[in-house]
Amino acid sequence: MLGYHHLGADVLWLRLLQVLGKKTNTAEEYEWLYHALDVVTTLDPQYAYAYYVGGVVLNNYANQVDLSNRLLEKGHRENPGEWNLPFLLGHNHYFVLGNATKGAAYISIAARTAGAPDFLPGLATRMHAEAGNPEVALEFLEALWRENPDLVVREKLEIRAKEVMIERDLRALEYAIEQYRTQHGMVPRTLADLVSTGYLSRIPEEPFGGSYDLNAKTGQVASSTHPTRLKVFRRDLEGGI
Repeated sequence: MLGYHHLGADVLWLRLLQVLGKKTNTAEEYEWLYHALDVVTTLDPQYAYAYYVGGVVLNNYANQVDLSNRLLEKGHRENPGEWNLPFLLGHNHYFVLGNATKGAAYISIAARTAGAPDFLPGLATRMHAEAGNPEVALEFLEALWRENPDLVVREKLEIRAKEVMIERDLRALEYAIEQYRTQHGMVPRTLADLVSTGYLSRIPEEPFGGSYDLNAKTGQVASSTHPTRLKVFRRDLEGGI
């Protein structure tokens, strides 16, 4: 019977590839895709590649992170020796759901798995120690980019990296504004004042071609293209830093 199960999984997998081969898919097709992958991996629980592909597609193409996580968690239970499944779960929890703590925990699991890349243990350590540090987030994104050749996924990762760069720049600007406030008893009128008074060497370039704007009344600074900060860096959300 085991052979028939594998044969059934192979036939369904070929049908899945046909659906994935289309330029665009509907929401209904992605829903079918998840259920088909669930069947394939039930018939052949050790088919690790199916979990990986499904996890990537459901998150990056279908924007269904919950279904992606459900499939990846199933894959991790059935294949604890596969490092890339908890690695993807780490990405989903960190960047999509904004839970730095849970994201770092999954990266640690991936790092302890045999066959994991050499860079993972160091990344896992830094994520636990500095999960809210944008530089660590950029290192994580670079690792994801290296491990995933899919052009659509890489483009999404490059966009996310620019969003993290905005967070890095905002923190530098906020620090300089606070230093200015401490010394002068008031908020600077413009960001240029931070440069002219030596608190900044220059105003950073906004990665998406926009600008960084200062509210001289409140002292708050924001990106003109991305006024809302990434979930993982927001302290008002559970798991944020």
